[in-house]
Amino acid sequence: MNLLLPACLAAALIAVPHMAQAASCPRPDALGTARILTVDAKTTPRVGLKSFPQTLPLADKEVVLTFDDGPLPATTGKILAALTAECVRATFFVVGRNAQSLPHMLKTMVRDGHSIGNHTWSHPMLDRIAKDKALADIDKGFAADDAALAPAQPGTVRLFRFPYFASTPALLANLESRGVVVFGADLWASDWLTMTPQQELELLTTRLAHARKGIILLHDTKSHTAAMLPAFLRYLKQNGYKVVHVVPAGSGAGLSPSGKPATN
Repeated sequence: MNLLLPACLAAALIAVPHMAQAASCPRPDALGTARILTVDAKTTPRVGLKSFPQTLPLADKEVVLTFDDGPLPATTGKILAALTAECVRATFFVVGRNAQSLPHMLKTMVRDGHSIGNHTWSHPMLDRIAKDKALADIDKGFAADDAALAPAQPGTVRLFRFPYFASTPALLANLESRGVVVFGADLWASDWLTMTPQQELELLTTRLAHARKGIILLHDTKSHTAAMLPAFLRYLKQNGYKVVHVVPAGSGAGLSPSGKPATN
């Protein structure tokens, strides 16, 4: 997201008992992914304290890593490499037109174990356009993501984040009714601003030390974020933080993001 005033969407959780251990990492010295948390719109349709009154049920020093706006070859590849090196799984909220142009990058994300979320087709400020146009852009984004991930059946992508966090009650209600988990964030590095990787690292770690846990928003389209990420992952490991990987409940096989029955 090219944020000015951020405003995201939230997720939905299945329940704290519906947690699983992440796959083991071949590198014993890596940060790794501590556990998997399944989310479901029926339980918590919106999470992220920057936008909503509730967030994910994370323990002290647990973080969820999320990236917006990609994929972009020059930077997303570096982000993926840094995550792979530490056996860390994240969630990528992709822009549909980018997904359409670079389907192989979405397939790489899924192959590496990451989750995919929709970030609309063209990254508009959805609260400033008519509801029908906003829904059309949202659904076009879902369709592009599913097409890029083919042959996965429609409805695989069940997570969503609003560009600029610019939601409306009507759009939130519509997404919830379709079982789409809407993500906000608990903290971010403000990486839409111009800064050096070191400045970003210092800003993010200061904010995390204060918050102690949460959904972290970053952008895989920013070169300073790509350069900063390896150091941030080392910081997490050295300071006792654990990474939680969020996955949507089920595959959405029975209902496509447009609300229509899915077909195989």
